[in-house]
Amino acid sequence: MNFEPRRKEETEAIEEILKRYLPKEEGYAATVSQAVSYSVLAGGKRLRPMLMRECFRLFTQEDVREDKARCLLEPFMAAIEFIHTYSLVHDDLPCMDNDEYRRGRKTTHAVYGEGMAVLAGDALLNLAFETATQAFDGARVAGNGEWMYRCAKAFGILAGKAGIGGMIGGQCADTQAEDFPEERISQELLLYIHENKTAAMIESAMMIGGILAGCGEEDVRCLEKIGSKIGLAFQIQDDILDLTSSLEELGKQTGSDLKNHKVTYVSLNGIENSVKEVRRLSKEALSSLKALGNNVFLEMLVEDLITRKK
Repeated sequence: MNFEPRRKEETEAIEEILKRYLPKEEGYAATVSQAVSYSVLAGGKRLRPMLMRECFRLFTQEDVREDKARCLLEPFMAAIEFIHTYSLVHDDLPCMDNDEYRRGRKTTHAVYGEGMAVLAGDALLNLAFETATQAFDGARVAGNGEWMYRCAKAFGILAGKAGIGGMIGGQCADTQAEDFPEERISQELLLYIHENKTAAMIESAMMIGGILAGCGEEDVRCLEKIGSKIGLAFQIQDDILDLTSSLEELGKQTGSDLKNHKVTYVSLNGIENSVKEVRRLSKEALSSLKALGNNVFLEMLVEDLITRKK
């Protein structure tokens, strides 16, 4: 398989899905709608919706795949990217990481102001759940009670992994750890931050893809474990790149972890051990993924994301 053209094609298809669910830029709320669109359409890997779709494909027969994808999967693909984008908008705020560049251009607060960036993030979180509910409409129109159940289960996963027991909990620990004395910084704390702040939404994407396809509970739990390993490796690689890359290569300011006194795998374990851990997690994740079924593009996507240089 020629990976890069396929990924480009998949990314462009996801961009079109996202555009369909963005709010209209009109009336008194036009400015916040513009800020939302600016944030969402800033580019990016579209990792989470892409993982969701490929896990869906892993467990779906091709003859029923496309109809089900349109009415069940696509609202959740857009929803998870909206949640991811809102988290980046808020992460970049002066009260958080205070970053001026994201994906190679000015961050939302740098363009629209801090207050409007807060509102854009709030709007994106609400828009995510408004969008996900459209999958229920698709299941209802199809008259399929099993699809309705899958939507409800997927909705619960999306909300839980994005909340206090997932991404928000990880962000809380990450923010507080900036002020911790050195003796309070532990491997346990670090793994909690990475597992929740980064891995939880990757787990969510993969689990939802499997759930909407109708895979069993055992396979859903397996996808969660694979997502955890991918997420941890992804974050460790991000920590490495923050020290070794540049603004031009990465599309965002480097050295921000050090500037903000962030707890990172690299700061606790060193670059050499961090590189080894990325390789270990990558190998284990890919081995488990291959045991679930055959999706060559998904396997290549995971390997590329974990070992990326930007």
